Amino acid sequence: MSVPPPSTAPVLSTPDTHIFEDPTPAVDPTTLPRLQDEQVAITYEIERTVREIREGRWKRIALQFPDGLLVDAPRVYEQLRRGLARQRTKKNEGGKGAGIETEIGGVGQKLEDTRIEEDGEDEKERLFILADTSYGACCVDEVAAEHVDADVVVHYGRSCLSPPSRLPIVYVFTKRPLDLEPLVATFKKTYPDKAQKTILMADTPYSHHVPTLYARLQEDGYTQIYATEIMHDPSSLLPNRTVPLGTPDAKGALQDWQLFHISDPPQSLILTLSSRVASTYIYPTDTPSPTATLASTSLALRRRYALLTSLSTTSVFGILINTLSVKNYMHILSHVQRQITNACKKYYTFVVGKVNAAKIANFSEIGGWVVIGCWESSLIESKEFWRPIITPFELEFALQGDEERVWTGEWRGDFQSVLEEGERPQAPTNGAKVEVRVQQEVDRGGIGGYDFEEESAPPEFDLRTGRYISHSRPMRTTTMPKPVLSVENGQATPSSSALTKRANGDLAQVGGVVSPGAEFLRENRTWQGLGSDYTMQEKEGGVDGQGARMQEGRSGIARGYVVGGEERVH
Repeated sequence: MSVPPPSTAPVLSTPDTHIFEDPTPAVDPTTLPRLQDEQVAITYEIERTVREIREGRWKRIALQFPDGLLVDAPRVYEQLRRGLARQRTKKNEGGKGAGIETEIGGVGQKLEDTRIEEDGEDEKERLFILADTSYGACCVDEVAAEHVDADVVVHYGRSCLSPPSRLPIVYVFTKRPLDLEPLVATFKKTYPDKAQKTILMADTPYSHHVPTLYARLQEDGYTQIYATEIMHDPSSLLPNRTVPLGTPDAKGALQDWQLFHISDPPQSLILTLSSRVASTYIYPTDTPSPTATLASTSLALRRRYALLTSLSTTSVFGILINTLSVKNYMHILSHVQRQITNACKKYYTFVVGKVNAAKIANFSEIGGWVVIGCWESSLIESKEFWRPIITPFELEFALQGDEERVWTGEWRGDFQSVLEEGERPQAPTNGAKVEVRVQQEVDRGGIGGYDFEEESAPPEFDLRTGRYISHSRPMRTTTMPKPVLSVENGQATPSSSALTKRANGDLAQVGGVVSPGAEFLRENRTWQGLGSDYTMQEKEGGVDGQGARMQEGRSGIARGYVVGGEERVH
């Protein structure tokens, strides 16, 4: 019986359920109209970009596009190339004219002008398109830019505006069109009281419509409205936006204001604003008949609180670095490591690029994850992940006991404010005394009143899950062997600094401290490459010292091959 051919190609890529949920709202290129050349110049701000590149004297420029805007990347590249060539030609022609005018001044002056002209000759700029970002599309990909040795990155599309760590950035938010009349009508319907304190805010591609809306509403009699402007400060009361004049930098300073947001914001922004403004109405831009809806965060906040409380009994944390470009990411990494260590728990650090459920599911020892990324990508809400994923702000609550934890509903995504609070001098508390006592217990081989070797400790169970709580054992300090000294000319000198083979009974150490985790990884999770099977046979006595035995390899095609002479089809 013949088998009919498949109607579609087999799936060879990662399933959609394993793909990391990028907080950047997806832009379907098929829904965007094809722009004319004049519209490309306006949308991508070609003239301003050329001017800033010339003013910065940058010669290697990286153009970073999100996936939804890659369709316009060749046309943007070409217009930038032509614009830079025109500006370079104008400058060179201006220098030559100046040399001709001063030629009358004498031979010496003519030679000097010629030398100045040659020194002022412009070098041609080179443009590079960054198609695939290392992390989220909202972040500047400095890693990919350094692969082409770029001097500057031009970031297109919406951005989290997190401060970069190394390269200068030119932001182009790609101005998106928006019909003003439905927007004004919806605002009037949402806020009939013209004396209501209201903040106008929009996503970065629509931020250029805020001044126009503000002027129109003032003409209609609204007196208590404020138009925000973009600023690069994710830790502000309104992330990356200015606040009304005279507003103090306090948590409840904007409780009397309501916020009207144009376009769907990322979930991290909604959670951040939930405790800072009275209410937030969202005006969608992807529907034919938009209507402002009230943002509700109670369910999301309860879910986040449940996640962090489920990690209160976790003994091993994984620190997931989801950025290498955001400023101070190494400082927050050290801060998180200190917090976990002070709580007598273990941590492992991972850098895996774009996060998906399949990647982090490989590490079954990890009980919970802490993401270090930009203030938008740190919030991962997918249910496909094997273990909960929280932010550095939520980690502080997860490490507290049930009697100490107080959840006020406030939520923050940026880690700069977490660092500032961690650096504030605090008076010694009971927690500091407990930390000293725990360190003393660790030094003498025990913790929490129980020795490490004691097997009769009473078991503990988590009342939330009913499962047994497994406590991690902090690494013990050991007495390092003193270096062997040899006597030469009556003086003791180190015998040798050469590498020596590890004895069979030696335990794995990290910084001179015995590490059970490192020992487990070395013995059970280490792959030594091709040929390691021969080493294992040699240790087991299976090889007689005359070399490895010759074996017949696999033969046949990939879908059905035979191993040796077993005549088995795999």
